[in-house]
Amino acid sequence: MVAKVCLVTGASSGIGHATALQLLHAGHFVYGAARRVHRMAELRDAGGRTLPVDVTREEDLKQAVDTVLDECGRIDVLVNNAGAVVHGAVEDTPLAMARDLFEVNVFAAARLAQLVLPGMRQRGSGTIVNVSSIGGEVALPLGAWYYASKHALEAFSDTLRMETAQFGIDVVVIQPGIIRTDFEAGTARQLREISGGGAYRKMAEAMAGAAEAPAGHRGDQATDPGVVAATIWEAVESDRPETRYVVGWQAEALLQLNRSLSDREFDARITGPLT
Repeated sequence: MVAKVCLVTGASSGIGHATALQLLHAGHFVYGAARRVHRMAELRDAGGRTLPVDVTREEDLKQAVDTVLDECGRIDVLVNNAGAVVHGAVEDTPLAMARDLFEVNVFAAARLAQLVLPGMRQRGSGTIVNVSSIGGEVALPLGAWYYASKHALEAFSDTLRMETAQFGIDVVVIQPGIIRTDFEAGTARQLREISGGGAYRKMAEAMAGAAEAPAGHRGDQATDPGVVAATIWEAVESDRPETRYVVGWQAEALLQLNRSLSDREFDARITGPLT
């Protein structure tokens, strides 16, 4: 195996943290990027490099890429994992929150791709991994802007894959299902704050209650982020990776349900218990 230089965003927790450690332990050179640098101490202690990065800041993105290029001369792998989520009805959610969400989930990934692509093209190789979600295909109630951003990320990835294949660059989409992380720790609070007092309060409260259900209801079945990290590692080390990897609890089942039912049948299956 040839060691690759990898840049992983959102490396302070969850999938990003697990992925950075997985790639490092596999023998690659890993740079973890996140706002909360103190939460990447394990990665630093294991021999990785940590970079303070707010992915919504152009100067931070450019500085991160320049640092890796200055120290290593190349970036072989970019893992766009940093993400954010907003829960609330379309009618209730301020558009400013939606724009902020797109900055993290779509435009940051796009800008980093722009920054690493020149070097990848010159070398005739590289891998860009975009961490999406089953929400990149499936949309559920009270999360329109999150699902819209993941749909956009997947369309962006498809176009990028077709454009860059001629230069030996692979673009991979990861579609996790329900993963055991703190990513949605504020779901119930956000649902109630945005939609808990208006026309969508019944649906919001039903979803908030489900989010607050005891761990045995959902958390014990949720997939460990290490499983997703192992999938990303598989893609990074493959000579010809799949264009999409579906991984995690409920992921394949929900995607197949969405693909097999009509829109109205799927809607009824999902919203029935909530209304």
